[in-house]
Amino acid sequence: MSEYLDFNKADCKNCYRCLRNCPVKAIRVESGQARVIEDRCILCGHCVNVCPQNAKRVHSGMEAVRRLVASDADVIVSLAPSFVSSFSVSDFGVMRAALKKLGFTEAEETAIGANCVTAEYDALLKSGKYKNLISTACPSIVRMVREYYPEAIEFLAPVDSPMVAHAKLIKKRAPHAKVVFIGPCIAKKREADESGVVDGVLTFEELKTLLSEKEIDLASVAPDHISEEDDAANKAKFYPINRGIIKSFDSFTDGYEYLSVDGVKRCREVLEDIGSLNGFFLELNACEFACVNGPCSTLEENDAIRSTAAIRHYAGNALSGKKNVHVNYDGVDISAVYAPIKEGGRPVSEYEIEKILRMTNKFKPEDELNCGACGYSTCREKAWAVANGYADVEMCLPYMRERAETMSYEIIHNSPNGIVLLDGDYRILDINAKARELYGIDAQVSLKGENAFDWFNPTEFIVAAQSGNPLHTTKMQIDKTGKYVELTVTALKEHNVFFGIMKDISSEVENSHQLRDLTEKTLETTDEVIKKQMRVAQEIASLLGETTAETKVALLKLKKTLAENGGINENGDKK
Repeated sequence: MSEYLDFNKADCKNCYRCLRNCPVKAIRVESGQARVIEDRCILCGHCVNVCPQNAKRVHSGMEAVRRLVASDADVIVSLAPSFVSSFSVSDFGVMRAALKKLGFTEAEETAIGANCVTAEYDALLKSGKYKNLISTACPSIVRMVREYYPEAIEFLAPVDSPMVAHAKLIKKRAPHAKVVFIGPCIAKKREADESGVVDGVLTFEELKTLLSEKEIDLASVAPDHISEEDDAANKAKFYPINRGIIKSFDSFTDGYEYLSVDGVKRCREVLEDIGSLNGFFLELNACEFACVNGPCSTLEENDAIRSTAAIRHYAGNALSGKKNVHVNYDGVDISAVYAPIKEGGRPVSEYEIEKILRMTNKFKPEDELNCGACGYSTCREKAWAVANGYADVEMCLPYMRERAETMSYEIIHNSPNGIVLLDGDYRILDINAKARELYGIDAQVSLKGENAFDWFNPTEFIVAAQSGNPLHTTKMQIDKTGKYVELTVTALKEHNVFFGIMKDISSEVENSHQLRDLTEKTLETTDEVIKKQMRVAQEIASLLGETTAETKVALLKLKKTLAENGGINENGDKK
């Protein structure tokens, strides 16, 4: 986890967009989740601005600043001149009054420090010691030079940034004061921590939040009185815009071309070729349109041009026929020493690179597509990242797609069941051999893109589409082949695709028919037996009835005869 950027794991959606837009590839992807590689990051803020899920946020400094304000110390704000565009305020007195309402003791423009920095640049140019001179108020550029282009450090002006220079000026005047810088930049947070003189940093977004919490409406804030000394003409107020540093000079030293370059990509192109240049004063800014378009400005999208115009108007009005002031910084050392920073990551051998490439089916140079889908410019760069633990092998999207398509092809075309894929217009996307057999379609006929109605009856697919249910199952007989199937249609609505699986149940149905025939024959036989048994029973009953009657008559006659001969009446009593 970065000390300056917060990542929300739940919101990170495995899209690699931050990695594709990171100019120095300072993003580690682990199990689909993006994380900042602290020792590679230049804090340009690209990943924050491009994240479609807002999974990356700038670590808030508001609580730390609240504690400073609540302390007994005097807390003085160094406010970046780009406040003009981010807050639509052209009067510094309004901003100073609002900041005092928030509890700050005092507020000054960072342009005071920038004025001193320009004086140092001018002196360096006049010294004639520099083949080229790189100027910048941007800590992201300084970090990038120190870590990724150490050969360019000799051209980097050894001067503090305006923020640090201004903080040194404030602390010379008020040694016990605390300095809080407020601007549109993320990288200033790390620069402040490393400076030892800046005690806190707020972004313009954080300042906007604090003003909202206190219900301070800048439109209704009465401006603080600005003294003539504080309102002195200062060309350094141009710093937040392109060519702002260049415009802050009173005059230009002969022998140098003064050029401004913005955007990390263009700055890298310059730094890669810096050794071949001669006689250039280069103003470098990581953000396109410079600081006015910083990652934590409050500008609306595509508003950088209007914002640049607003800064020009503000700085121009400040001059308004006045002579540019030169801030006295005697006794304040604003020189800087920039040492190389060891680039994160270890060297990787060619053997390791090729081994990792082979894991994604890249066996020869033409297999290396260098498509950039994973976020890295080349396949070899991505292999280097894998070797360093910054990336997963599976991040190669062409390889994963190829593997997925191969697996799906094998599953579909080797399935024992018939499989049919139709699009929303009932055109055939795919059909396997078993489905062809069940429908009675020649195996050699190409069906992709064909209308299903021309080859089989897709009624059940239509029913599935109209039912609104994701799953539709039915049993049916195919007219052409006489085959019986159990068809299950799954509607993949998000892809506008219908996926049909056909199970051949012909043998089951045949067995069922045979069982039914056998049952019917058995029932017929049983019925015949029952009928025959009934006839026999009836005949026996009839025969038994006749025999019993004859026996009874004979016995009665016998009894009567015996009674007459023995003098006994019919009841068995003697006469």
